[in-house]
Amino acid sequence: MKVLFEVSSGEAADVFLPLALACNRGSVTWGCFFTGDGVKTLGREDVLGTVKGSAAEAAVCEVSWERHMGEEPCPVDKGSQTTNSGMVGNFDKVVSL
Repeated sequence: MKVLFEVSSGEAADVFLPLALACNRGSVTWGCFFTGDGVKTLGREDVLGTVKGSAAEAAVCEVSWERHMGEEPCPVDKGSQTTNSGMVGNFDKVVSL
C-alpha cells in the first residue's frame, strides 16, 4: 500500500508527523503534498527531516509556498495542483490533513 498525505492545514504537523512515522515503522510507502497554509509545517525541523529522509515523493504547491513563505527557499520540489493530481494517481490511499 502507498499513502499520500495532503497537508493543507498549518496546524497539521502534530497529526502528520506521527502518521508518517507509523508508516515508516510499518514499511508503508508514503508521500506528501503541501498546499494552503499547510506549507508552514515544513518550517518544523522534525517534519522536514522526516519528509526529506523518508517520503517517496514530496512536493509543495508553488503558489501556496510563495503566498505563505515568501522568498524563503523551498526545501522540497515545487509543483502545482496538476502535480498534486499526478501524485494522487500514484498512491493507493489519500489522507487529507
